[in-house]
Amino acid sequence: MKKYLLPIAGLLLLGTSLVQAFTAPAPVDDFREVEAGGPGGTVFIGAEGFSMPMGTASPKHRIDFVVGKSLFKENWVSTPSSVRNRQGLGPMFNAQSCSTCHFKDGRGQPPATAADSMVSMLVRISIPGVNSVGGPNPVPGYGDQFNHRANVGVRSEGDVHVSFTPKTGKYADGTAYELLEPHYEFTGLQFGPMPENLMISARTAPQIVGLGLLEGISEKDILALADPDDRDGDGISGRPNLVWDVRAKKKRLGRFGWKANQPSVRQQNAGALLGDMGVTSPLFPQQNCNPGAADCLSAPALKGTEIDDSDLDRMESYVKLIAVPIRRNIGNPAVLEGRTAFLAAKCQSCHVPSFTTEKNLKFSELSGVKIFPYTDLLLHDMGPGLADNRPDFEASGSEWRTAPLWAIGVIPSVNGHTRLLHDGRARNTEEAILWHGGEAEASKQVFLKLPETSRKNLVRFVESL
Repeated sequence: MKKYLLPIAGLLLLGTSLVQAFTAPAPVDDFREVEAGGPGGTVFIGAEGFSMPMGTASPKHRIDFVVGKSLFKENWVSTPSSVRNRQGLGPMFNAQSCSTCHFKDGRGQPPATAADSMVSMLVRISIPGVNSVGGPNPVPGYGDQFNHRANVGVRSEGDVHVSFTPKTGKYADGTAYELLEPHYEFTGLQFGPMPENLMISARTAPQIVGLGLLEGISEKDILALADPDDRDGDGISGRPNLVWDVRAKKKRLGRFGWKANQPSVRQQNAGALLGDMGVTSPLFPQQNCNPGAADCLSAPALKGTEIDDSDLDRMESYVKLIAVPIRRNIGNPAVLEGRTAFLAAKCQSCHVPSFTTEKNLKFSELSGVKIFPYTDLLLHDMGPGLADNRPDFEASGSEWRTAPLWAIGVIPSVNGHTRLLHDGRARNTEEAILWHGGEAEASKQVFLKLPETSRKNLVRFVESL
């Protein structure tokens, strides 16, 4: 049996948050599977379960981690302000900090009622066609992300609300279930009505653990799993999303975001800083004002960009080095039976269990690590039920990146809810499975035919990852 010891640096960063003593039994196939994020994983599964540094992080990177964490957690303020290092919010925005959406580096959820504004989710918008680099075509007057908040003296774009209607079904054994289907409504639009050909995609913030490890998976290993023409006839035809890399000025493999529309952690961070908070950076130096929004265009702004490369480096270090929680209950008989059901349903065809990261000269702690994220980072057609009908680079309106499953079971401890999928419509893991269609339809049908105990055990297995 292997004992996991918490590094002293982890205790210093944690403060008084919950940690549980843990002794891990060996799993069935690979003793390292308990280390979902490699030997740098964390045993913290309380409120700070998604905010710990990798135990293998170097002393220098631990310092960068702490500074990057402050950039991620603290609120940005409008210009001018006495808080020099956090000026730059807006003029239009959705949130004041990264952690507003990724609370405790965890997962967002829909508003509690249809009357409430969105806090930890947002809505991407576009019209048919593509922009200059092949991405979504922005909506005239509104851009490609709806900003429902703005600085004083600047008009926001309006507001957007979500409501849900029940959708019922039955398992093969007659047990009834209910799903929630989302509907979106724009109100108080400030720049004219939305076009009739509007395409929208609601997005909740995902937990951000292990992103540096996902970036460390070699492009070759990801592309080796692609089968766009389904030549092997298994009904699974994963495709890569080729997206625009701003620094390289060319298309590269996308691997981050719900539709794999970002090629790197750094660009994901910089894109969110601009789109979510209106904070400019060397990657995205232009304010997020739409033509014709005179009050936005004339709002006070800093000379140069509002975050520089050195702070982007620190934020990148923070996001890349957040540890993945160690697996829980891995030797539990019910979990092991659920693992058998998971494999029998061929869920692993998309949720590929393991990879080994490639060599990393800058971050040695991310180099050559065997990880168990349960994803292939490819696009899969998930059927009409989950379709947002909004293309994003190579991703069609019904394709989504396979979401990593690691640490899903820790979300309730960190965020106090169990909402899943890109728009938070699923209230738990079971509902997330039931929304699967398209390439995952056959696996869902297996799940629908399982006895109740086997269904619950499959869910237990997923929540142990």
